[in-house]
Amino acid sequence: MLAIPLLALSFLAQPTADFAAKADAHIEAYAKQGRYMGSVIVAKDGKILLAKGYGMANLEHEIPNKANTKFRLGSITKQFTAVAILQLQEQGKLNVQDPIGKYIPNSPEAWKKVTIQHLLNHTGGVPSYTSVPEYGKQMRESAKPLDFIERFKNKPLDFEPGSKHVYSNSGYFLLGIIIEQVSSRSYEAYLKENIFDKADMQDSGYDWDSKILKNRAAGYQREKDGMRNAAFLDMGQPYAAGSLYSTVEDLYRWDRVLKTEKILKQDSLKAAWTPALNNYGYGWSMGKIAGEHKTIGHGGGINGFSTMMLRLPDDDAFIAVFANMETPDSGRIANELGRMLLGQTVEPPVERKAVTIAPEILERYTGKYQLGPATFNIKSEKTHLIVEVTNQPTITFYPESETKVFTKVIDAQLSFSEIADGKAQKMTLHQNGREQPAKRIP
Repeated sequence: MLAIPLLALSFLAQPTADFAAKADAHIEAYAKQGRYMGSVIVAKDGKILLAKGYGMANLEHEIPNKANTKFRLGSITKQFTAVAILQLQEQGKLNVQDPIGKYIPNSPEAWKKVTIQHLLNHTGGVPSYTSVPEYGKQMRESAKPLDFIERFKNKPLDFEPGSKHVYSNSGYFLLGIIIEQVSSRSYEAYLKENIFDKADMQDSGYDWDSKILKNRAAGYQREKDGMRNAAFLDMGQPYAAGSLYSTVEDLYRWDRVLKTEKILKQDSLKAAWTPALNNYGYGWSMGKIAGEHKTIGHGGGINGFSTMMLRLPDDDAFIAVFANMETPDSGRIANELGRMLLGQTVEPPVERKAVTIAPEILERYTGKYQLGPATFNIKSEKTHLIVEVTNQPTITFYPESETKVFTKVIDAQLSFSEIADGKAQKMTLHQNGREQPAKRIP
């Protein structure tokens, strides 16, 4: 999941006594619109204010989500990988300034300048294996870690190590191999023995499909006509970049134990929370919310699941929002709960409804638009638009006005403007509270 900067908003007032009721009603509004199901926890000053499940953990058997339901974490896994690396550094078994070739057998020449720290903060330039077009066709394949890296091992670096920040799952995959090489333990066993057991996180671990796991949520993909089971992913593939499961309650235990030195020394944790390029540290992203309130957090997205955890260190507050559906609303909900906790008024989510507009109006918006590295190829089906985005599934967008369309699959809208020669010259993507403009291309 790509890290989205949190919005900077003005601080208003202290939280009201009925925060739990307001927060619960706010989340229920998302759930009633079919935009959220999962588990949420909110805590402040060492007290849990809200811990509750919403919707179904399993739609087929009608099993509801609860606060102890287990979800796949996706990229929240990365902070546990980072902590494992820092533990090994504290033990003198490695140094984050070491080149990765010191620990990874048969490393290519291109990785000679890449250090462990580069992998931790996504500045190594190693191409992410999840970004290649063929990734979707290979998700069912299993492979041992050292065999799996053959997929990207001989590809050239995307940039000079240390010069840019580009999110790379490959980097954290390699960190898992380093943990195994240095500790002589499997990644799964190392985390259990050195993190989960010590933190009393008994509902967390490596989510192998073959494992019988009590209270495990099934993962779903939202479509225009409802839900379907998410596409299968062999869990050896996300590995140290996204293979773990947990509960919102266990994540709160994680938050509490990080305030001690039971897992990691505070100096090591400070290094992990020191922002480098793009405000990213080691497995955590730093930001601000409600004005100048600092945040330390990370999101996760994996087949059938969307997760977000948010720490407000100066306010001693913690929020975790897990969803067992592929939707970006987890990050939005966590952000909104944080603002509510700090006393801001947050409007409930808007329920969007499709309207009928003339086919010739929709035709104005067809064509290609460039937004960063992604190309939006838009086609008209007379009553709606079909949008193809680089390396992503095709999405249907419905008109809600003559200039704006929305999709029922994720919380995203497109608006069009600057009509010339019968065609819109500008498209704007509205998602996660951000507006990202794109220009028409030939």
